[in-house]
Amino acid sequence: METTILLLLFAPLVGFLINVFFGKMLGKTLSGSIGTVAVVLSFLCTLCLFSQINAGETIPKFHLADWFTLGKIKVNFDFLFDQLSVLWLLFVTGIGSLIHLYSISYMHDDENMHKFFSYLNLFIFFMITLVAGSNLLIMFIGWEGVGLCSYLLIGFWYKNQEYNDAAKKAFIMNRIGDLGFLIGIFVLGFYLNTLDFMEIKAALGTNVITPALLSVAALCLFIGATGKSAQLPLYTWLPDAMAGPTPVSALIHAATMVTAGIFMITRMNFLFELTPDVKSVIAIVGAITAIVAAAIGLVQNDIKKVLAYSTVSQLGLMFLALGLGAYEVAVFHVITHAFFKACLFLGSGSVIHALHGEQDMRNMGGLKKSMPITFWTMMISTLAISGIFPFAGFWSKDEILLTAFHHNTILWVLGSVASIMTAFYMFRLIFLTFFGEFRGTEEQKHHLHESPALITIPLVILAVLATIGGVINLPGSNWLNHYLAPLFKGHEAHHLNGTAYMLMGLATAGALIGIGIAYSMYINKKQVPEADEKAQGLHKILANKFYLDELYMAIVVQPIYALSAFCKKYVERFVSKLVFGTANIAYGLSLQGKRIQNGNIGVYLFAFILGICGFLFYLFLNRQ
Repeated sequence: METTILLLLFAPLVGFLINVFFGKMLGKTLSGSIGTVAVVLSFLCTLCLFSQINAGETIPKFHLADWFTLGKIKVNFDFLFDQLSVLWLLFVTGIGSLIHLYSISYMHDDENMHKFFSYLNLFIFFMITLVAGSNLLIMFIGWEGVGLCSYLLIGFWYKNQEYNDAAKKAFIMNRIGDLGFLIGIFVLGFYLNTLDFMEIKAALGTNVITPALLSVAALCLFIGATGKSAQLPLYTWLPDAMAGPTPVSALIHAATMVTAGIFMITRMNFLFELTPDVKSVIAIVGAITAIVAAAIGLVQNDIKKVLAYSTVSQLGLMFLALGLGAYEVAVFHVITHAFFKACLFLGSGSVIHALHGEQDMRNMGGLKKSMPITFWTMMISTLAISGIFPFAGFWSKDEILLTAFHHNTILWVLGSVASIMTAFYMFRLIFLTFFGEFRGTEEQKHHLHESPALITIPLVILAVLATIGGVINLPGSNWLNHYLAPLFKGHEAHHLNGTAYMLMGLATAGALIGIGIAYSMYINKKQVPEADEKAQGLHKILANKFYLDELYMAIVVQPIYALSAFCKKYVERFVSKLVFGTANIAYGLSLQGKRIQNGNIGVYLFAFILGICGFLFYLFLNRQ
């Protein structure tokens, strides 16, 4: 057991070290293979742990090392492998393995391929640390580690300044959320004298902390989650993060980094259950984020930007479920979303690879014949994300909407409208990319071909999972609910009564309406979106993303620039004059003192005698 856990934890770290130091000497294929094998080993170890837990065994907390003791707080490097962490590690390492395999082919022409795989391995290592840590500080190490790696991966093609700006934006906006997370950690540590999850859960039952402080801690943790999981108002970094290579988009935005906030809230469910006011905030923010991001996705023309806003919207639905206390439902949608969104991102990468870097859907079209595997895998995943029966997304999204309907009708309406928009813009993507006539250049048309096997094999596996993934929590069996039941008060499973069937029918009808509108516009009428500069009215507002970036620039960035300019012009100048003035005084005094040091021994003896006399005179006066 100890060997299995150590291999799970450190195989990606070893892969990172090998590639970062020896990758260039090993060559592209070998460095990619080492990076992939490292993550596959972690996945196999996770399967071993999962089989034990699923059989009813309990894995004890794994103690790696002592860390520090501060007053009454003792923090160790301990790791917790319970139902939640092992389940999360399954799709983190499993989908991570597929993305590594995909990257061997996708990144083969890049001169820094070894560096890319070293960053990917380090990212997986920190994600494992985040998920498996048994206390808030270990989680925070992983939390900051994936933030660092996302910066390195988003700005991987650093010669392009726009990509560097996108990486910096992601890093800075995540730091804003992380400050809230830190404050929440400090509040809990100060009042509970522990940061261990199980000890926090036990301490909260003793009423040693007031409800107001609990709400403050929970709200601060949620602020951290809004940064990492891209919720309003800290979501704007995620669409810009499409600047990174497509495998990075799949890794960060499908199954790993953006789900960290959902994992943290689910892990700390016992805290949020005591703060219903904060849960209400989470549900409202999630619902608004879902519909705002879906609305922006309606008019995007960059294939990866559509998927990025789709991710933000789906994360909003997950937060809606968390805010309603349906933690198992949120986890269910995290899993199904990991399947179909990873497939969609990797599929978009396959399209971009075939078109030699083209990402604008207006310059695509008719790719179904040239790229049948990419088309069918993306079609299956699009049906899944649209909530079409019997694909995986139908079951998890229906659970969220059903939960919302039983709690708050307005939230249900917002979630339902966001789902209809999802069906529209996802099929808009499919129709513009794969149907009609090819709208690219003749050179691109001449070189159109299906992607290599290392790219299509992960697509096929993910498409199969996007098809059958819903079986893990089908109504009636509810395996996932039973599996997670020991961790928190089980969410009541909804039975398929008349209301459930009615809501399923409404959700399916809404999705079909969205698909029908997209079909009418882009197949029957063969519309091609105009340039954003020609957009008018609501289309213009959506194309400019509700002007949120401009708003942040006006109320945050520009005032900071103005303050820095003022400090440079006045404060820094004053401080410089003060510092140099002090130095000039010292320099002037040193010039005067230098004249005494003239090398005349008689002067030195006179000064010595004068000093002795002064000293004796002082002693005489004190004696009197």
